[in-house]
Amino acid sequence: MKFARTLIVVAASTALVLAAYLSLDHDGTPQPAPDVAYTLLDGSRSSVTQQRGKVLLVNFWATSCAVCVKEMPQIVATHNKFKARGFDTVAVAMRHDPPAAVAHYAQTRQLPFGVAIDNTGDIARSFGDVELTPTTLLINKRGEIVRTYVGEPNFAALHKLVEALLLES
Repeated sequence: MKFARTLIVVAASTALVLAAYLSLDHDGTPQPAPDVAYTLLDGSRSSVTQQRGKVLLVNFWATSCAVCVKEMPQIVATHNKFKARGFDTVAVAMRHDPPAAVAHYAQTRQLPFGVAIDNTGDIARSFGDVELTPTTLLINKRGEIVRTYVGEPNFAALHKLVEALLLES
């Protein structure tokens, strides 16, 4: 029993360190976002490349993830605050999330942005094998990942960064 508790503490500590590391922008050099195509719940197709010229927030989430559900109203508020200024959001449901649950959640919460279901895991793999939810990436107008958050972001800081990215040409 003591070994199991120790293992859980070590795993939790490792996850926290990993989350802190991934939330940093490392050396400050933006990385090119993958050219990923996806189908949204409404049947339309889009891709990261089609979003060039906009600041894009990509949120990997799951309906079974308590933190994801908790942060979703703030993701909605962020989207609504900046959408008229060249900002867009895509919520990518993880492959283990039942499509019916994702569609129900998006419909009942009236999510104002595109929702894709990554039923093959290809989108998550393209973004560096995303496995932890929530994971949120912020992509600048040039199609470069400028920030990755694992866990719930500090939304005040996220909004400041979005403001700065929207001012870039």
